[in-house]
Amino acid sequence: MRDYTDRIRIWIKPEHRKLIEKKMKQAGIRNMSAYIRKMAIDGYIIRLDTSDLREISRLLSINSNNLNQIAKRANETGSIYIKDINELKDQQEEIHDALRKVYESFISIYDKG
Repeated sequence: MRDYTDRIRIWIKPEHRKLIEKKMKQAGIRNMSAYIRKMAIDGYIIRLDTSDLREISRLLSINSNNLNQIAKRANETGSIYIKDINELKDQQEEIHDALRKVYESFISIYDKG
């Protein structure tokens, strides 16, 4: 303890203390000072931009609606159109590209950590 000469004092809400204690327990650390010191020095915050995920959700919704319309038409008429199939393929490729971008962004976050 002799090396530790500076003191930082913080005020927290009781529910925040409970969260800290829960995370300490999950990490297997019993000394709160050691845990807070380690997190303040080595910890990091990940802030995710979920706009790409919202776009993927939007694209999936459009694709699902189109697929349902094609299935309905096929049931009613007994036929499907190659144009519709190609449109679904294009939409699937767009979804796949968007997912690839999200995956690459997660990999870059992981590689930085």
